Amino acid sequence: MGGEEARLCRGGGRIRGGVQKGPEGVAAGRAPPWAASRGFRWLWRQLTLVAAVARGGRKMATAAQGPLSLLWGWLWSERFWLPQNVTWADLEGPADGYGYPRGRHILSVFPLAAGIFFVRLLFERFIAKPCALHIGIEDSGPYQAQPNAILEKVFVSITKYPDKKRLEGLSKQLDWNVRKIQCWFRHRRNQDKPPTLTKFCESMWRFTFYLCIFCYGIRFLWSSPWFWDIRQCWHNYPFQPLSSGLYYYYIMELAFYWSLMFSQFTDIKRKDFLIMFVHHLVTIGLISFSYINNMVRAGTLIMCLHDVSDFLLEAAKLANYAKYQRLCDTLFVIFSAVFMVTRLGIYPFWILNTTLFESWEIIGPYASWWLLNGLLLTLQVLHVIWSYLIARIALKALIRGKVTCPGRIKPCTLHSFLTSFLFSMPGGSWTVSSLACI
Repeated sequence: MGGEEARLCRGGGRIRGGVQKGPEGVAAGRAPPWAASRGFRWLWRQLTLVAAVARGGRKMATAAQGPLSLLWGWLWSERFWLPQNVTWADLEGPADGYGYPRGRHILSVFPLAAGIFFVRLLFERFIAKPCALHIGIEDSGPYQAQPNAILEKVFVSITKYPDKKRLEGLSKQLDWNVRKIQCWFRHRRNQDKPPTLTKFCESMWRFTFYLCIFCYGIRFLWSSPWFWDIRQCWHNYPFQPLSSGLYYYYIMELAFYWSLMFSQFTDIKRKDFLIMFVHHLVTIGLISFSYINNMVRAGTLIMCLHDVSDFLLEAAKLANYAKYQRLCDTLFVIFSAVFMVTRLGIYPFWILNTTLFESWEIIGPYASWWLLNGLLLTLQVLHVIWSYLIARIALKALIRGKVTCPGRIKPCTLHSFLTSFLFSMPGGSWTVSSLACI
C-alpha cells in the first residue's frame, strides 16, 4: 500500500483490493473514501464499533439458541403434558367448534382482562356507588387524626401499637395525656382502613360477576353430557374439541382473575395484599394448566362448584356493610350449608372420584395427570380447614346465642361472629373466597 493510501485510511483501517463502499465496508472493517476526511473519521470509528458489537450479538444469539431451544422443549414436553402416544401435532388437526385447547389461546385473555377491569370501574362508579348511597352508606372516610409530626414518625417508622413505656415518653415529650395519645393512634390506624363505601362497591362487583358466571356455567353445563355422566370427561381424551360455550366460559373465568391481579395495584392496599396476590397467581396457574392439557370438562365442573358459594359469601358481606344483620346472618347460614355440601360432599365424592379413579381407568396416569390431581387434593385439604373454621364459628354463635347481662338478656347475634370471621382475621377478605380456583 502506498503512502497516500495509508494516510487516507489511517482513521478507518486498511483498504484491501480496492475501495469498498456502503455498509458492507463497515461490516468488513474497510474504510470508504469519505472516511479520509477529518470531519468523518470520528463517525467512521463509531460505525466500526457498532458493527463489531453487532457481530458479537449475532454470535451470542447463535450460542444461546441451543439452550433456549432446550428450555422451550422442556416447557412444552409432550411426555409431560399429554398421554402416551399423543403429540402436539395430533391436536393440530381439524375439530368442531374452536378446535382443541392450545396454549396460545390464553393470549386472548389479556385484552379481555383489561376490558373487565374497565367495566368494573364503570360498574362501581355508576351502579355500585349509587346503590350504597341509597341504602345509607356514607361517602366519607374514617375520622382523620390530628396532624402531628412526632407521632406520625413513631407510627410510620417504629410501631402502630405503642406500649405503656413509649406512651409515657410521648406524653412527656408532647405534654399530652396518655389517653389522648392512645386516641390519636387509634384514629390514625382507622385512617388507613378502606372506607365502607369502597368495600361495598368491591363486594358488589364480585357478587355480580360470581352470580352471572355461575348462572352461565349452570346453563352451559345443563346441556353438556359430562354434567349428567361425569365419565364423559375422559372419553376420547385428549381429542375433545372445544365448543364456543366452553371456550367463553373458561376464558372469561381466567380473564376475571387476571383483572383482579391488575386491580390489586390500584385498589386500597390491605394487609392481605401478598396473600391475595399469591392466591390469584395459583388460581390463574390452575385454570391455565387445566386448559393447556385439555382437562377443561372437569375444570368447568370445578369452577361452577366453587362459584355457587362465592356469590353467597359476597352477598353476606354486602349485608354486613349495609348493617342488615338478620339478612347477613341468614346469608351466612345458607353460605355455610352450601359450602359444606359442595366442598366436603360433592367435590371429594364426585370430582376427585372421577379425576383420580375414573380417569385412571379410562386414560391412565401420566406426568401432568399426577400434578393436577396433587393440586386438587391440596385444594381439598384447604376445604377441610376452612370448613372446620366455619363450623367452629357457627357453633360459638349457637352456644352464645343468648348472653345474660345485668338486668336483661342481650342477644349475641351471628352477625358479630360473621364480621369477626370475614373481616377481622388476617387476610379476612381472602379466607373462603380464596378457594374459588380449580
